[in-house]
Amino acid sequence: MTKNYLFEIGIEEMPAHVVSKSVKQLADRTSKFLKENGLKFKNIKTYSTPRRLTIVVEELAEKQVDIDEIKKGPAKKIAQDADGNWTKAAQGFARGQGMTTDDIYFEELKGTEYAYVHVKQEGKKASDILLGMSDIIKAMTFPTKMRWDSHDFEFVRPIHWLVSLFGSDVIPVKILDITAGRKTEGHRFLGDSVVLASADDYEEALKDQFVIVDADERKEMIVQQMNDLVEKNDWQIKLDKNLLEEVTNLVEYPTVFAGTFDEKYLEMPQEVLITSMKDNQRYFEVYDKQGQLINHFIAVRNGNKDYLDNVISGNEKVLVARLDDAQFFYDEDRKYPLSHFVQRLNNVSFHDKIGSMAEKTQRVRIIGDFLAEKWNLDKQTITDFDRASELYKFDLVTQMVGEFAELQGIMGMHYARLAGENEDVAVAIKEHYMPLSAEGQLPQTTVGALLSVADKLDTIITFFAAGMIPTSSNDPYALRRYAYGIVRILLNQEWSLPFNQVLPQIVSLLDGKTAAKIPKSESQDEEIASFIRDRINQYLHKNKFKYDIIDAVLASSQQDPIQILTAATVLQSHHDDEQFKPVVESLTRINNILKKAKFKGQITINPDLFDDATETELYAGVRNLQELTDLTELYNGFVKLQPVIDRYFDTNMIMAKDEAVKNNRLAQLCAVGDLAERLGDLSKLVIK
Repeated sequence: MTKNYLFEIGIEEMPAHVVSKSVKQLADRTSKFLKENGLKFKNIKTYSTPRRLTIVVEELAEKQVDIDEIKKGPAKKIAQDADGNWTKAAQGFARGQGMTTDDIYFEELKGTEYAYVHVKQEGKKASDILLGMSDIIKAMTFPTKMRWDSHDFEFVRPIHWLVSLFGSDVIPVKILDITAGRKTEGHRFLGDSVVLASADDYEEALKDQFVIVDADERKEMIVQQMNDLVEKNDWQIKLDKNLLEEVTNLVEYPTVFAGTFDEKYLEMPQEVLITSMKDNQRYFEVYDKQGQLINHFIAVRNGNKDYLDNVISGNEKVLVARLDDAQFFYDEDRKYPLSHFVQRLNNVSFHDKIGSMAEKTQRVRIIGDFLAEKWNLDKQTITDFDRASELYKFDLVTQMVGEFAELQGIMGMHYARLAGENEDVAVAIKEHYMPLSAEGQLPQTTVGALLSVADKLDTIITFFAAGMIPTSSNDPYALRRYAYGIVRILLNQEWSLPFNQVLPQIVSLLDGKTAAKIPKSESQDEEIASFIRDRINQYLHKNKFKYDIIDAVLASSQQDPIQILTAATVLQSHHDDEQFKPVVESLTRINNILKKAKFKGQITINPDLFDDATETELYAGVRNLQELTDLTELYNGFVKLQPVIDRYFDTNMIMAKDEAVKNNRLAQLCAVGDLAERLGDLSKLVIK
């Protein structure tokens, strides 16, 4: 027989961002607990609101399965010694089955006697096992926890009630001074307490008390009400999934409404209005049919339609107060030239161990100019970059960004436009923060991409030099994200940047031109280069390259992300070709011979020492490949060279007795190996 099991943890309002993760954690821990205790069930359904975490275990067995089994143990000669005494092996076997040696008997199997026990055990009742749900509560983890009253126990928020019903039977789970029963709580303002007759009554009983416990149903209600409102008013909305998830977890009974504000505020940049509505008030901005932002917003109330006019009026007043502040900051900032803010950057600390923000902008210009020359960027781009590098942090000291920190870069762009700056300069101020997340949008302009790379390189270099290096578990300054952003931008722009070569050059340029610490040793340069290069691994995994190909290309000495990605693409595209296996095997054989011989390749190949036509043939083929720069052409060249390599091995003894001949042949193989290394360490490829 089976029943549904309801378990609800009633708590004070949780932060919206932990609700979904917490109820999933409760379900996962419960599933593991039931499986470990041998209780079968069909499924676990989750319910959640800001005030409750709930699971319903569907078709949970009423007891464990009874055990009636014959267990086979060690042979008799192992179970007993010569005097017939039980050995440790027999004792351990019996103990492992929950039995004693008195329960052991012997039976013959294929001519050998073995020890057996008959294990017969009645399964425990689910009602007894479920009392252990208190341990699940105690084991749950959260980003932040609270204590309450005089208890040492911590939870995401104080627990006020527990419901634990197996069918219609109460399972008296206890946590602190709270014992689970059948009473749950309705909406804080609209509902009453509810005494549940059984677990199956839960969802409908709470609906009657203005609580929609199914988060998906609440979300659907919100979307449907929004769509009705938008259609009625001939509006458009851009449904932000993250904001929708948040407001779903802020309410128990959603009612959607629309508010308005004065059109005069639309004269400010729309990002200011959207930030005030979305980030500060959890409102959805509204657009007309032409996609223009208009003076309306949509919000969600935790309640019904009663007194909705008062709710709308209150929300409008709160928003207008924020918009008034924003308008004041906007007007004040525009009274000053950009140079006023740039000068103030001398008094803004980038980091107390590194220096001011003004000093950072100077370093970034040096780095960017060096990179621009390396990449042969045009004069106008360099001119625009130089201006952008001078300005790009100025908005940090504006009043608008001081109040709305999330608008840094964005307000810089708008203020730069108002000041008559070149459009590429203005956009670069915004784009230098990109990507904002690991897979976020990349800069679209060349100036913005250059500024972003230079800024991130400066941050990584100076933080490493100051000893603030990420650990495996801690990266408080998001340096890994910066490094990954550099890799993505380089690949997107197709900019070559061999880190091991370029970083020492950048450090040399900065030496003597900044008060900040810079790397003082080759080992520090190598550490930074390796740190950035490791992010290529992340990129290749994200883009579904085979694990062995990733291992192969990253094991090479190549430091340029463009070349590493190209090598990975070449190997992946040919991985399943018929010729791939023989090519890799031939090149790997060469690599193995060179490793065994410990040959370093400092000897020049001397054609006069060739004894066989295959040596001349291989020599000519390698010379042709050495002229290639394209890795696809190089691989195709190896396909053609592979039969030549095989003939070379068939005809020649590499480790010849004549030392000069031997070294000449090893030098030939080394030339092939050096070319193959441009694709990676091919010995790491898994070929079938």
